[in-house]
Amino acid sequence: MEPFIPWLFGLLALPTVGLPAIFLIALISATLLPLGSEPAVFGYIAVNPGMFWATIFVATAGNTIGGMIDWWMGFGAKLAVVRVRKRRWAHGHARNASAERRVSHGKPALGKRYVAWMRRHGAPVLLLSWLPGIGDPLCTLAGWLRLPWRTCLLYMTIGKFLRYVIVTTLLLNVPASFWEGVFAPLKHLLA
Repeated sequence: MEPFIPWLFGLLALPTVGLPAIFLIALISATLLPLGSEPAVFGYIAVNPGMFWATIFVATAGNTIGGMIDWWMGFGAKLAVVRVRKRRWAHGHARNASAERRVSHGKPALGKRYVAWMRRHGAPVLLLSWLPGIGDPLCTLAGWLRLPWRTCLLYMTIGKFLRYVIVTTLLLNVPASFWEGVFAPLKHLLA
């Protein structure tokens, strides 16, 4: 395991690989895997300040695609649940012809609380899709609730773009002496 860590760091070395590594890290961090992309974006921009906007756009694209993967996972999970319920109903109906059940054709009806939630909040909630811990499940829930993917894509992109711009700008305005003080205890590990 010990040789694996330097190999992985060498593979993802930002100055060497650059924007493709930022894209990959941002994409992976937007799926249900716990990984933050902000340190990588900040580090790359700190090393290459002239690449600020390119890095922000690449990270936003990767993170948004990851959010849409979550959306499609939720959408697919909902379709799978509907198919299983229809098969169970058909099987139960064939065994008991007198059973009085309703089956919906096309899109299945959602519970009243989900319909109310969609009417109240809808896709604009995905402006918060960048939040740690709840952002990825929000994207998955949007797919589960079958919110329109184009609208979800728009709100996800806006939220993730604003997050990268604001967080990176704030981190870049922190004095270098602060970062040196924070990482001073770790200096002997990196040498």
